[in-house]
Amino acid sequence: MNSKTRKLTTTGMLCALAYTAAAVGRIPIVLFLKYDPKDIIIAIGGLLFGPLTSFVITLLVSFAEMLTISENGVLGFLMNVVSSCSFACTSAVIYRKWRRPSSVVKGLLCGWGAMVGIMLLWNYFITPVYMGYPRENVAKLLLPAFLPFNLIKGGLNTAATMLLYRPVASALRRCHLTELPVPEETARNTRNG
Repeated sequence: MNSKTRKLTTTGMLCALAYTAAAVGRIPIVLFLKYDPKDIIIAIGGLLFGPLTSFVITLLVSFAEMLTISENGVLGFLMNVVSSCSFACTSAVIYRKWRRPSSVVKGLLCGWGAMVGIMLLWNYFITPVYMGYPRENVAKLLLPAFLPFNLIKGGLNTAATMLLYRPVASALRRCHLTELPVPEETARNTRNG
């Protein structure tokens, strides 16, 4: 199997997993806001293959959600894309730039911060449109509802991605579904052992 086929296969698998996580893993947190773990899978895809892969997975999964399980139509699709991309694409860009184990942590923390800031702005501007609330009422909910929700969501996504990225990357490498570079420590241990 060539590298393009491997990447396409793995990306398709990640899309299916992310959609399943969105459909099955919804947990109400604050008011009408629900957490789902799809961004963990999207971020792993970005760390494996780059920010463009995160973007593609986000678009495909958000579109599938819009057609099947979302109640918010096109605006819900747009909010999902902005939220997932601000977390996963930011993480992937930073990791790609420096390519060190510590860059995974830096990237995920920056992605978390980017998502929180961007979603506060998007909630202020877009939520009144699709929820039908006056903007003043939405502004009153930014700090007591939207901020804690996005902090919790980003924190869960960051922690879970940190725990899962390395084992998932190793498993995909063993299955020959990715050609990730071998980390320096592992290469050194292999040469010495």
